[in-house]
Amino acid sequence: MANAYTPGLKVTEQATVRKTRRLPILGEVLVQPGQEVRPDDVVARASLPGNPQTVNLAALLGVGEPQDVVHYLLKKPGDPVKKGEVIARTSGLFGLFKKEVTSPIDGTIEMVSTVTGQAVLREPPIPVEVTAYIKGKVVDVIPREGAIIETTGAFIQGIFGVGGERRGIIDVAVSSPDDILDAPAIGPQHKGKVVVGGSLMTGAAIKKAAQVGASALVAGGIIDTDLVEFLGHDIGVAITGHEDVPLTLMITEGFGRIRMAQRTFDLFRQLAGEECSINGATQIRAGVMRPEVIVPGHKPSGLVAQQNLQEGLAPGMPVRIIREPYFGLLAEVVDLPPELQVIETEAKVRILHARLQDGRVVTIPRANVEIIES
Repeated sequence: MANAYTPGLKVTEQATVRKTRRLPILGEVLVQPGQEVRPDDVVARASLPGNPQTVNLAALLGVGEPQDVVHYLLKKPGDPVKKGEVIARTSGLFGLFKKEVTSPIDGTIEMVSTVTGQAVLREPPIPVEVTAYIKGKVVDVIPREGAIIETTGAFIQGIFGVGGERRGIIDVAVSSPDDILDAPAIGPQHKGKVVVGGSLMTGAAIKKAAQVGASALVAGGIIDTDLVEFLGHDIGVAITGHEDVPLTLMITEGFGRIRMAQRTFDLFRQLAGEECSINGATQIRAGVMRPEVIVPGHKPSGLVAQQNLQEGLAPGMPVRIIREPYFGLLAEVVDLPPELQVIETEAKVRILHARLQDGRVVTIPRANVEIIES
């Protein structure tokens, strides 16, 4: 039987990483192929149309026929206006009892309807900028959309995260991958830094990190109730990374207190003091996306064992389960039955038997695990 290849989290001192930086709408690309960029450099820019505001000129002016409003306009479509500026005024009776309408916003008069007697004002455009996110080189440009940035350096993926793109100096705040990252380990010296713990980040540590202005926290695990308290809501099935939170969180192993993989912890110690880019965006279903830490320009030391995923699954191999009901748990492959088996969804799939850390042997679809380093 052919090997069953199951991808794992990438944890490596040396990787070539490409990031596509794309605008949500068409705009202007500001970089050229071959150009060196920094994380904060803007590579593309666009403008989203401002919000519209409707003003009922006919009613406010007391005009009988909607088409007559054009005779009282002081501003025409396309003209800029300031909030409080008069845009229409009646002549009144013998110069008295004039009525006037002022603009409710700063913006532009977009149109005036002679059918409804209403004017549509548009707020100023909303600028949208896309930065490089990583230090690297522009290898390609997507006309009017963005660019592809490439860098070489250390690359560490996690299993789950929240919060968007941030940068900071890596600071390992614990002594071993078993240690809990708690509030006393975090202080003012961690402002703007990516703080790395061991087996767990506590809710108190998250609050303290937010208070001192840390960029991100990384640890092996997190308690789900602490995560919900931090976010203010439960996590759904959609992609994460767009939460309005003061710092980014990245979990390398799963939910609960789980010892960070030794290889991952050793690499973080090697990277201490170096600047990284971190993103908590996660999508576990179709189109898998992992939270990540990227350290451009890091030179491999040879002290961190590298992982070979091409061997495929084999008995005795450590794996992490990435689907419910055992999501985030570590296990060891017991055997790999070659026959297809029917699972609860009535689909026929290849399965494996794995021994959880509590000694239970469970049956899992092979697609629901990923290889990890022991």
